Amino acid sequence: MNEEHKAVWEKCLNVIKDNVPGSSFKTWFEPIEPIKLTDKVLTIQVPSAFFYEYLEEQFIDILRRTLRMVLGNGAKLEYNVVMGDKNGNAPYTVSYPTNNNVKIVNNPLTIPLKSEEKTAIRNPFIIPGIQKLQIDPQLKPDNTFENFIEGDCNRLARSAGYAVAQNPGGTAFNPLMIYGNSGLGKTHLAQAIGIEVKERYPDKTVLYVNANKFQTQFTEATRNNNRNDFLNFYQMIDVLILDDVQEFAGKEKTQETFFHIFNHLHQMGKQLILTSDKPPIELKGMEQRLLSRFKWGLTADLQIPDFDTRMQILKHKVYKDGITFSEDVLEYIASHVSNNVRELEGALVSLLAQSMLNKREITLDLASKLINKLVKNSKRELSIEYISKVVCDYFNMPVDSLQTKTRKREVVQARQIAMYFSKSLTKYSLTSIGAQIGAKDHATVLHACKTVNNLKDTDKNFRVYVEEIEKKLKM
Repeated sequence: MNEEHKAVWEKCLNVIKDNVPGSSFKTWFEPIEPIKLTDKVLTIQVPSAFFYEYLEEQFIDILRRTLRMVLGNGAKLEYNVVMGDKNGNAPYTVSYPTNNNVKIVNNPLTIPLKSEEKTAIRNPFIIPGIQKLQIDPQLKPDNTFENFIEGDCNRLARSAGYAVAQNPGGTAFNPLMIYGNSGLGKTHLAQAIGIEVKERYPDKTVLYVNANKFQTQFTEATRNNNRNDFLNFYQMIDVLILDDVQEFAGKEKTQETFFHIFNHLHQMGKQLILTSDKPPIELKGMEQRLLSRFKWGLTADLQIPDFDTRMQILKHKVYKDGITFSEDVLEYIASHVSNNVRELEGALVSLLAQSMLNKREITLDLASKLINKLVKNSKRELSIEYISKVVCDYFNMPVDSLQTKTRKREVVQARQIAMYFSKSLTKYSLTSIGAQIGAKDHATVLHACKTVNNLKDTDKNFRVYVEEIEKKLKM
């Protein structure tokens, strides 16, 4: 039997042993087994993917120099990693050439190369033809912890987020899932974690991406036959922040792809931060295996801020912008704009704009007139659940009936009306609406909307139903 590979590796070890500390040699080189030597390509076997990545990060230079010293120019090193998954499935082998493309055998995941000679992976955030050396984290500079006011409504989420930022991937909060209604600061808090990580660990790769953007990139990668590049790119991230994960509802292929990315990042000790408008248990149209992983870490909610917190938010805002407001004006705003932080700050900006444009002093009377108008005319953000309840109450039927498969005319009609208003009064996609109303697909939702529009034009009684329900929804 040809033992040349063993002799070559033994020569390499003799050189390496003289150039690294004894403890490092024992830990990182003695467990390695030479497998074969083919045309100056030496294949070695290491016990884990972490072992491989550590060698590539810490010892790639000495490995490369030593191999070329022993085998001459053109020498290459290839790793074999024998791996098994958490469920005890049979192990599989992953091969990593240090200066070739990654070769995968029976492995659903692609683990990116760490060596400086790796093949470039396409970045979906870069427009073709425009090169960028580093990944832009896609974070807004103002979304810091300093600008995120703490209160009883968000203390748990903020504290957990700060702990994650201090030690990304090293706490029990992985993933960290932040949920709450729109405008309460989910995106701000998630991005604050990313900003803090970049300040503490500049070398870590942080990325914020909205679920809709992720879906668009995945669709484009599939169309262009670049799915491997898409996977490789996201598997390189050290801290991945995925916003509005509920938008994955009903998108099975996207969920499957994110499932693999989630698994890889989690197994490699990388940090995942997710946001949603609901806790995992209430998310519909999502695969159970993905939902179970969302529960591995910590789920923390953001609630509507109380009066004291709203006052702190307003005071911080005016101080930061160098504006002077009287206490009674701030109290009036905080008392009358209570739904969410976004509306609160928007009211403040509107009041300032009115004052500057009309050259009027910001008085309590001016604040009263403007805020009353804003509150009266503001469009309440509706949920699919609320729309379904209003529709069912109008027709005197239980909400659960919309989720059944019955073809009774009254149930089908109510379901179609609920879909119609969910499309016209919310920002949810057709897929998300269908997933939450009767577990239907986007084509069914589109058909329902067309049916309602047609019946409104041809059936007087039906038009009355729709108009009366719309009044209730807009009250």
